[in-house]
Amino acid sequence: MASAVAATLAEKARESGCVNKPTWLAGDTYRCATESGAFSYFNVPGGSGERATPKAPTPAGFPRVDPETQKGRDGVRRKVLTDELATEEKLLAEARTAYADGAPVPLPKSARTPRNTARASRGCANPRPCTRRTSKP
Repeated sequence: MASAVAATLAEKARESGCVNKPTWLAGDTYRCATESGAFSYFNVPGGSGERATPKAPTPAGFPRVDPETQKGRDGVRRKVLTDELATEEKLLAEARTAYADGAPVPLPKSARTPRNTARASRGCANPRPCTRRTSKP
């Protein structure tokens, strides 16, 4: 499998006009420089890239945390995050109530005169004169 991927990587590099060894970026994506100095990006399906590097062993004498202690720490962190989430959800609900879920603020009674109401319900037969210019052309 590795030789097939290497052959495919070499083929893709050749097709892309690479002048240096392709470097792995993320996932199946690689990058290399071309003769013009630009970078060429390409994908190699199934390529392992630098992700296949073995994990370094833990050095001897490295401090380890007891599993029960770690569970306790995780529980405290989980409680803090849960409390923060509950607070934010409460604030969101209050904001939605305060802003009426995005509904426009109703006009005061003084703005709803019969003349304004009739004008708004009548609409405009010719839209051109009804539009206001905000800036001169």
